[in-house]
Amino acid sequence: MPVRLRFNLLTLLPLFGVLLLTPTTSGQGPSAALLKLQRSKAYLNLETNVVHAQGMNGITYGKSGDVSSYPNLLSCLVVYGDGKFVIEKRDEATVGRPKVKVAEGTLGPDDLQHLKSIRDDEGIKKIVTPKPLDIPRNATIREAESVDAQIDRAGTLQRFTTNRERLKMGATETGGATNGMDTYLDNGAAFQKALNPLLKWFEGLEKKNKSQFKDSTPQYCAPLSIG
Repeated sequence: MPVRLRFNLLTLLPLFGVLLLTPTTSGQGPSAALLKLQRSKAYLNLETNVVHAQGMNGITYGKSGDVSSYPNLLSCLVVYGDGKFVIEKRDEATVGRPKVKVAEGTLGPDDLQHLKSIRDDEGIKKIVTPKPLDIPRNATIREAESVDAQIDRAGTLQRFTTNRERLKMGATETGGATNGMDTYLDNGAAFQKALNPLLKWFEGLEKKNKSQFKDSTPQYCAPLSIG
């Protein structure tokens, strides 16, 4: 039967949160990181290998082996006080063999001011790490997404992580059946409206620098560790 890998992204924060990005000095100097942001997505890849043998009296004997893994996509950003930035994209289609690309540049004065206005929005300031998702025992995680942020506010760091997961529900422990529908859990739903401008700005910066990405070694994104 399929192996059900159960994990909670919040408990894995020490392993992959943006808090483990390359350390930089906090404060307001040009070398200080104004913002560190990481978006992570992992999805279940289940490969099944079943070998059957026909025995006496037509009885079928079988041996199966299910292999579960969580390929993942990571995208992280560091913006410094002088406008310099680094974007790293990590694509781990084969777990344990990530492909990493990096783009670097400098925000213009208007772009930097725009980011600061987003960062200083009252809605962003109120975001805190929500309570961990409560994953049912009969659930298999099919997809998991997270947003990790570290924002420097005059030397005081605001840190938060939000998680969204898509679950496949199995039979209950009491034998109850399921309707086969996926279930979604999202502990950051209350903050999504406030987060959207920041995430859209990040997406726009990625697109603007699409041609600048070059092969690199892992430096900024902190890898997922699932299993």
